[in-house]
Amino acid sequence: MSDAVLDPDSGLPIGQEVSCHPAIAPSACVLDGHRIRLEPLNRDAHTESLWSQTHGPDQNAVWQYLFETPFENIAAFADHVGRKAASLDPLFFAIINKETNKAVGYETLMRIDVQHRCIEVGNILYGADLRGTAAATEAQYLLMRYVFDDLGFRRYEWKCNALNAPSRRAALRFGFSFEGVFRQHMLVRGRSRDTAWFSMLYDEWVRIKPAYEAWLAPGNFGPNGQQKQSLQELRDAFDKAGRP
Repeated sequence: MSDAVLDPDSGLPIGQEVSCHPAIAPSACVLDGHRIRLEPLNRDAHTESLWSQTHGPDQNAVWQYLFETPFENIAAFADHVGRKAASLDPLFFAIINKETNKAVGYETLMRIDVQHRCIEVGNILYGADLRGTAAATEAQYLLMRYVFDDLGFRRYEWKCNALNAPSRRAALRFGFSFEGVFRQHMLVRGRSRDTAWFSMLYDEWVRIKPAYEAWLAPGNFGPNGQQKQSLQELRDAFDKAGRP
């Protein structure tokens, strides 16, 4: 491994010494962005808009790779939102469109390990008005910034069904590195699931953060909402500028 050193006593490779202070546990807070904000999921405040965003003609595709199936009615969905809102790990954040003040999805921080400073993003549910938008990327950026800059984690994980091609593409676009596939990792909804694992480390976040901020800036989008430079183009430009 690139970070290995030799133990002076045994002569065997070991990891680099690091500070072993714990990270700060995430809390039910508000994270504000240009287009969206993240706020603690709430049954009363968010059920109606989330129902309308995630149930309709394409609902089976929306829920395909999640652990739950579409709900039969809004009452059952409200109970689901209430259970999720009460959870501490996973910790659920509603994604709020700042123009409409309506919830358009949710996402979580989960598998929270403050001792080893490792945490995962998961349970990502994007509604109709969020999918494929700059706000969808901003929802990920806000959690990354919170995890690394505010809480002091050193490893951030993304896992998905290995058959979920859009999620795998998104992980790479967002700057996660593919680490492999855990075969027959889970039984989900009566089917076998292989799980694809991705991660981002703190040092990688430091390099990618300026590209995110440049991409998300309002000036990077024209009047019709089209991007002027892609996130990948900006990542490449910042990487080139940072190389000696």
